[in-house]
Amino acid sequence: MTVRQLLMSGACLALMASVALAQGTDVAFGTVDHDTDAPVEVTADRLSVDQSDNTAMFQGNVLVGQGDLRLSAPEVRVLYTEDGNGIALLQARGGVTLVSGDDAAEAAEADYDIDRGIVDMRGDVLLTRESSAVASDVARIDLEGGTAVMEGRVKTVLQSGDQ
Repeated sequence: MTVRQLLMSGACLALMASVALAQGTDVAFGTVDHDTDAPVEVTADRLSVDQSDNTAMFQGNVLVGQGDLRLSAPEVRVLYTEDGNGIALLQARGGVTLVSGDDAAEAAEADYDIDRGIVDMRGDVLLTRESSAVASDVARIDLEGGTAVMEGRVKTVLQSGDQ
């Protein structure tokens, strides 16, 4: 059973009181003190650099860390700023897990705009926080604000007051 299946089954069993379906919803995510200026540490099995388009491709067991933020994926492409002195965007593909504090999110792919502190996740997004889970097609996570907006057939199971 995958982590995603375990999280969903546990959340569904614990929260069987009612189901909410909507087109979009705001939820809390991560800590509000995330520092987007903190250094970004990347480890991977392979690195290739293309100076012609100012990119680097990390492949195989890629782990990205920035402060208390952790991102893992099979492949992460780094797009550097035009002057080459900073990172503009991280593009993670092939099944992405993002963890900030006690919160976690999974998706098929994610783009992290470091300057704005925004992570856009797409493809079977699952956000977990404590004993609750929210699934959707896409999510936009604001790391500095500690919030996420989920859209595209949002689904969650809500706990009643008697649980």
